[in-house]
Amino acid sequence: MSQLSTWVQIPNNSDFTIYNLPFGIFQNKRLSPRAGMAIGDKIVDLSVLHQEGFFAELSQLPTDIFVRASLNDLIALGKPVTRKIREKVQELLLADNESLREHQCRGKAMVNRKEAKMLMPVQIGDYTDFYSSIEHATNVGSMFRDPENALLPNWKHLPVGYHGRASSIIPSGVPIHRPKGQYKDPHMEAPEFGPSRRLDFELELAFVTGKSTKMGDSISTSDAEDHIFGFVLFNDWSARDIQAWEYVPLGPFLGKNFASSISPWIVTLEALEPFRLSGPKQDPQVLPYLACKKDHSFDLNLEVYIQPEGKSESRVCISNFKHMYWNIAQQLAHHTVNGCNINVGDLYASGTISGKTPDSFGSMLELAWKGTKPLDLGEGVFRKFIEDGDTVIMRGFAQKDQIRVGFGEVNTKVLPTK
Repeated sequence: MSQLSTWVQIPNNSDFTIYNLPFGIFQNKRLSPRAGMAIGDKIVDLSVLHQEGFFAELSQLPTDIFVRASLNDLIALGKPVTRKIREKVQELLLADNESLREHQCRGKAMVNRKEAKMLMPVQIGDYTDFYSSIEHATNVGSMFRDPENALLPNWKHLPVGYHGRASSIIPSGVPIHRPKGQYKDPHMEAPEFGPSRRLDFELELAFVTGKSTKMGDSISTSDAEDHIFGFVLFNDWSARDIQAWEYVPLGPFLGKNFASSISPWIVTLEALEPFRLSGPKQDPQVLPYLACKKDHSFDLNLEVYIQPEGKSESRVCISNFKHMYWNIAQQLAHHTVNGCNINVGDLYASGTISGKTPDSFGSMLELAWKGTKPLDLGEGVFRKFIEDGDTVIMRGFAQKDQIRVGFGEVNTKVLPTK
């Protein structure tokens, strides 16, 4: 990709460069919820550009498409449309383009991000969580089963996943309350009920589908990315003690469904194209419907910070999306191979993203190794799991030469149990 420059002032190490231009839904004191694109410290109000005729060549755009409370209807217009919108905005922001920079609408079109409130970018009808990091699955299997046989027999043959709760997915900045439920430690004679004592984060990315299918249809790995609009950061909150007691035989329930947090900006696949690479070698060979003809992994740096109340934030994890054993095309192909239909705005989380080294493990369960190795956050603060008052912050970005594309952050504060 050739180097691009913009007339917009971009802070150093900004996630929202001219190469990115993610989509989101925002509002402020004077504006109702609407669609925008992030650039530096600004948000481009797409409705203003539409009103002023900058999207005139896209005659199929409804008049009010950018002033709706979610991106679903915009995304549903298809990638040829959303791609042209992104390319047009990028063109308008280039250093040698004066059409928007000198236009009288510029003051209305460029909104300060610090004055805006970010909302849920899409209305999520369904949500699926996968379990696609071999390092994470091996770590968990070693803790709870047999280190010599950490992976279950099916793990290398299919992308394991489960259907989660969409109603409790929230945007960055919305606090959560510590969940309560049943738990039973090995030394207990009977289960007890109360607030979770082992609240945990899970570092994940999630993709949003932008194209629906009918029941009975399947999506091939070759066609999968045609149905994927983009990515968000995803914190899959987990109550480990509740989860451990309930998950046999049907899997996660109360230990997972109380909350999941996402970053508000959707980074498109087009923006991530420079960071595409091949994933880990898969052995044994996958079944034909899971075979891929191109690379579907991405070199995306991911970080997790914990900020105790009244303290500074401390980085506890450095990982990368490229470690994922099962890629997004395989996940969507497997999800739909039985004829399951998908919809615009559905969310599909990757599963915890852990790397090969202890500092790259994507959950407290692994970082503190089931509570046996407390993390030193500095200032005399240690953590085995997440405590009340803690804020968990996840950040992600990709960097290649002069090109930087980032996700911003997802931050969530934990409040006491209600």
